[in-house]
Amino acid sequence: MSKDPFKTRLEIAKKKISKRNLGNKKHNASPIGSAFKLSTELISAVAVGTIIGFILDKTFGTKPWLILIFFFVGVIAGISNVIKSAKKMQDR
Repeated sequence: MSKDPFKTRLEIAKKKISKRNLGNKKHNASPIGSAFKLSTELISAVAVGTIIGFILDKTFGTKPWLILIFFFVGVIAGISNVIKSAKKMQDR
């Protein structure tokens, strides 16, 4: 006795959905991992900006102005990186 065509199509659709769900689990990170990624991006941008400002201040003798300028540039860059990453995470 042959199967009902509806049941056959239903089984095929269920298999496709389960394969799709398995593929999506690879891209989903844990909440702690996502928070760590976002905080690392912010902190690294601020640290790099501050270090560049410190080196330039030492070179040109303009202490503390370039440190402050590059610190705020780092903050702006870090926040923009966090926003960009958060949007990518939300799209997934």
